Formats: sequence, structure tokens, C-alpha cells
Amino acid sequence: MSVDNQVAIEGKDEFNRQEDKFERLWVPHRMVYIDSDDNRGKEGKDSCPFCVAPEKTDEEGLIVYRGKLAYVLLNLFPYNTAHLLVCPYRHVSLYEEATDAERIEIAELTSNALKVVRYVLNPDGFNLGMNQGEVAGAGIAAHLHQHIVPRWKGDANFFPIIGQTKALPTLLDDTRQQLAKGWSELAK
Repeated sequence: MSVDNQVAIEGKDEFNRQEDKFERLWVPHRMVYIDSDDNRGKEGKDSCPFCVAPEKTDEEGLIVYRGKLAYVLLNLFPYNTAHLLVCPYRHVSLYEEATDAERIEIAELTSNALKVVRYVLNPDGFNLGMNQGEVAGAGIAAHLHQHIVPRWKGDANFFPIIGQTKALPTLLDDTRQQLAKGWSELAK
């Protein structure tokens, strides 16, 4: 093992060799998705997957719930089981470009999605967030979307690092059906 690799493993900065307390999750496989022609430089709604999804059936578009101004769908490339996205129907890229009504509905759908996922799958916690712009990590920067990633104790393992494989215990369609059913049950 080279000195540089050993330093990186020990968590020290290669320039000044001081301790670095950050844990890092390297996911270079995501660059294929981020850099794909489908996601870079496509500002038009005809090529935007978040504009196209609502035109499909719920099953085809992986849509869990449709609101008036926004909708909830499963992430096609999930970080975890039931990784949801809340998107406005309108093609806007930045949070401040959304109308007040859109922001309110996105917040309400996010809150309801948390309740539904807790009801159906009982996770131990969640990661919530929006990446604004490509530089901030938005895979599809042209269309605003809120991530909801359920987390369970022990859900991170060696598969993604060693085997370049993410173990997801349920198929997307099965998860979509469970969440859509749970959404309607909780709405009663």
C-alpha cells in the first residue's frame, strides 16, 4: 500500500497530515447518471423525467400520490428502499422559483410522505433534502425536487463499497404499491 493510500485510509490530509474527522461516502458510480445526456443541459420539459412522469400511469411513472400542484414518486435510482421525491408539476429548477402555493404543497406532501413511510415500513429515521444546481449534487438540476430517504439502523453495509452493489429488499413497483395503499389508508 502506498503512503498516500495509507494516509487516506487513516483519515489524514495528504498535504499537512493533520487529522480529518470527516467520514466520506465515495459514490463515483453516480457520475454515470449525473453526466448522462438525459440529465445534463436539458432545460426543456419534453426531456425532463419529472415532467414526463405525470403523463404516465402511476405504475409506469412510479408515482405514489398526485396532489394539485405537486406529486410524490419513487426515485428510479434509490439510495435506500422507499427513496421518494416530491416534485412540482411545473418545470422550475430553483426553490425560490416555485410559487408560495407550490412550496406549501411540497411541504405538506413531504410531511404526509414521512407519515406514510413510517406507517408502511417503520424506518428509524429519514434524510430530507434538496440539491439546488449541478454543483450542489442535483442529478436533475432543471426540475425542483425534494428527497425523502428512509433510514434504518444498520442499513449501510459493505455492499456499495466492496461489491458496488446496493441491496434493496423490495422491487420499486412493490414499494410503490405499498406506499400508494398506505397513503390512501392514512387519508381516510
